[in-house]
Amino acid sequence: MNNFQFQPVGPNGLATVPDVLIEGDGVREKRSLVSEYLSIAKRRKWLILGTIVAFVIGGLLVTLFTTPLYKASATLEIQRENRNFADVKGTDQAQAATDNEFYQTQYGLLKSRALADRVGQSTRLSEDPAFFEHFGITPPETLFENRRPVQTAAARNARIKAAGSLILANMTVDPERLSRLVEISFSSPDPDLSRRVVNAWSENFIQSTLERRFSATSYARNFLEDRLKQLRNRIDESQRALVAYASRENIISIPGTTDSNGQTSGERSLVVDDLTSLNRELSAATAQRVLAESRLHTGDVAKEQLDNGASSTLRARRAELSGDYARMMQQFDAGYPPAKALQAQIRALDASLRSEDNRVSNVLSQNYQASLRREQQLQSQVKQLTGRVLDFRRRNIQYDILQREVDTNRQLYDALLQRYKEIGVAGGVGVNNIAIVDSAETPSRPASPRPLLNLAVAMLLGLVVGVGIALLLEQVDEGLADPIEVQEALGLPLVGVTPKLTGETLEAALANPKSALTEAYASIVANLGFATSHGIPKTLAITSSQAAEGKSSSSYALARLIARSNKNVLLIDADMRSPSIHALIDQPLGEGLSNYLSGTDDLNRLMRGTDIGTLSVVTAGPQPLSTPELLGSDRFAQLMTLVSAQFDHVLIDLPPVMGFADAPLIASQVEGTVVMIAANSTHKNVARLTVSRLRKAHAHLLGGVLTMFDAKQASYGYGYGHGYGFDYGDKNKGQS
Repeated sequence: MNNFQFQPVGPNGLATVPDVLIEGDGVREKRSLVSEYLSIAKRRKWLILGTIVAFVIGGLLVTLFTTPLYKASATLEIQRENRNFADVKGTDQAQAATDNEFYQTQYGLLKSRALADRVGQSTRLSEDPAFFEHFGITPPETLFENRRPVQTAAARNARIKAAGSLILANMTVDPERLSRLVEISFSSPDPDLSRRVVNAWSENFIQSTLERRFSATSYARNFLEDRLKQLRNRIDESQRALVAYASRENIISIPGTTDSNGQTSGERSLVVDDLTSLNRELSAATAQRVLAESRLHTGDVAKEQLDNGASSTLRARRAELSGDYARMMQQFDAGYPPAKALQAQIRALDASLRSEDNRVSNVLSQNYQASLRREQQLQSQVKQLTGRVLDFRRRNIQYDILQREVDTNRQLYDALLQRYKEIGVAGGVGVNNIAIVDSAETPSRPASPRPLLNLAVAMLLGLVVGVGIALLLEQVDEGLADPIEVQEALGLPLVGVTPKLTGETLEAALANPKSALTEAYASIVANLGFATSHGIPKTLAITSSQAAEGKSSSSYALARLIARSNKNVLLIDADMRSPSIHALIDQPLGEGLSNYLSGTDDLNRLMRGTDIGTLSVVTAGPQPLSTPELLGSDRFAQLMTLVSAQFDHVLIDLPPVMGFADAPLIASQVEGTVVMIAANSTHKNVARLTVSRLRKAHAHLLGGVLTMFDAKQASYGYGYGHGYGFDYGDKNKGQS
């Protein structure tokens, strides 16, 4: 079954350029991205494999020459809550237990340079030259002299800094997600050293945390002590100013009183207290005066008289005597001596009653006058004290200011003193929020290098780098490497594919009817049979983009195969600049096409026979001065008319298209043109430019042939050329 077939022919009898390639019984579309990458990997497999091997060897060498490192690890628990038995409110700000800022701060402190220097100093690693030698560092003589540390402050500080840098560079802090656990690890060539450093790191971190907490409370205590001392001085000064002002202004205050609820009132001024007392007495005197006046003027006199004991006795006696006198008058007259005696007693009692009533009236009047005088005296005293109180208030304004200052200073002093006591208690009973969960143990085997992991990583890196280089070379190398790219890149139908020749010459391959090369050209001839409505074009031009792409050998091979089918075929070597057909038929160059174009009319004399009776050849002839002028004349058109009538098919070997005008001139005058493209050699842009030039010259392009193709580099598993596999070989061996 053919590998290629043309679309239906157009109005001019020539096949149109197909949009897709027809492979076997179905349509093969453009390759997928995966197929493209597989094709690249297959073509560049040795490069990729070489890169992988180089990386694996490099990884193996690195593994063998790397110093084994032992890794010791410890686990710490960092509690967010700062537990405090004193539970002093406000000592620490309450924050969320999952405060990310807090934990990030702790991780930063675990990787701090200060902690590394402290560990190096506490473990005395900074004084041990062997510690530096473990990491391949030779300490300078300024730090160690005869392996003994130099005892100077500068050298000691330099050793601590150097040891801290080494420890910090080999220390890792790895927090566990969604937990309060942190793993700290240290790697070194000495397993015991790794354990010592990790444990010392944990202990020093806890100790430094406690020291920072104590330093914070110590700073607060010192600050409060200074403030308390200042406040004590201010209290003394304000109290002195208050007492001096009170003495100068004669301001006397009495202590406050305590009520039944236990609340004590503030101090009171003596003047205000006197005014309060007098005002209270004045109110009482006024009430007493009103009462006395009421008793004197509102009928209370008679009531007082009636309520008087003596008056009551006299009235009772008078009533008794009046009763006796009345009974006596019933029997006797008024002149009766006993009656007169009774009447005299009654008159005496009336006189006594009048005297007693007058005395009661005088007493009420005297009481009223006494109450009035006392009220008036109290009013006068209150008025005097009111003036003194107003004057006192004017003077007391400054006194109150001084008193408030004394009270404010005392309150501040008491508050700070209480705070000072709280901080002292809180700083003494705090609980550490960092604990060692797992201490470091001496590692039994090295953590690095890890041979299998290193080799796997090296292999992976080699694969990545190899593929990257292959892709880069593919981007740089724009050569057509696969038959399908002829259609994709150039828009030309694929007429056929010819293999590379290995181990045999072109003549030997063409002489063998079962060789891969012969089968490939036979397939091309078969495909050309579908090019026009009448089969293989009458006049067919063979060209290429540049030299050494197999156009001459392809022209000769196609001519031989067509001639073997009992067709009269003429092969014309039109490459007058670099002729090669005469070498293929093993004949001298002699006279040829250039002679005919120059004016020789005997065409039969210019034709040469071959070992195939139906195949004739016209060589290029001597190289003319101007090839385009000869090809542009009417002689070439006359030649085409003449040979078309004499031969069944005329094949013309054209010069390369790039750089010359010969090929476009001839291609425009023949029935069809086939472009030869060397696999992995012809640049895509060059091939595109070739096709463009031929189309601009109105050449009838039938398709392209991929020459010198290595089937093992194809995108798919099958080989071109009717199942024959193509072997590797030299690029141009046996071809011209």
